[in-house]
Amino acid sequence: MPKILGVKVDQITLTQAVKRVETWLKTPKKRFIVTPNPEMVMLAQKDEEFRKFLNQADLSICDGSGLRLKDKRLQIIKGTDLMLELIKHGHKTLLVGGAPGVAQKAAEKLGVVGISEPDIKAINRIKPDLLFVALGQVKQEKWIVKNLPKLKVKVAMGVGGALDQIVRPWLRAPKFLQILGLEWLYRLILQPWRLKRQLALLKFLGKLLTT
Repeated sequence: MPKILGVKVDQITLTQAVKRVETWLKTPKKRFIVTPNPEMVMLAQKDEEFRKFLNQADLSICDGSGLRLKDKRLQIIKGTDLMLELIKHGHKTLLVGGAPGVAQKAAEKLGVVGISEPDIKAINRIKPDLLFVALGQVKQEKWIVKNLPKLKVKVAMGVGGALDQIVRPWLRAPKFLQILGLEWLYRLILQPWRLKRQLALLKFLGKLLTT
């Protein structure tokens, strides 16, 4: 498994990732998935705990075209796409987090269950096979790792803004822009407040050139 600035990323396709998770769901062991992108990798440079948690994940998918600048063997797998593919298989699924009401609206569209707050008792009453947590990067990964031993779930994954994209599909860039690696530009145009976050991409590129 290659490392991008100290963060492990799996060389895996979307199809292979889905098959791996399907295999996990047949076993009692709890697993968690992370979705590194350049911004997360840069945050991991300053947050040792976050970097450690990313590297402990059972599956780490390449969720950003910038990571392929370091290793062309990596296949881009958007976290939203992996989530949607897994949900199609009919497993008991719970969406947690996002702005008030977003998880419930996204769940209604997908035919699953959603709750706004990451309440352990509520989650354990549902006992989902798949738990998708949208608390924002770093926070969601730390929450999953620290609470997984207490959760009655099989596989947990942080999904960032995926629930917003389900509720408001226009937030996702057209497929051709995703293929070109320009999804970040599309989202920046729609949400100019993301400029500060997108600067992490420049820092990431600079770091690659100096290491």
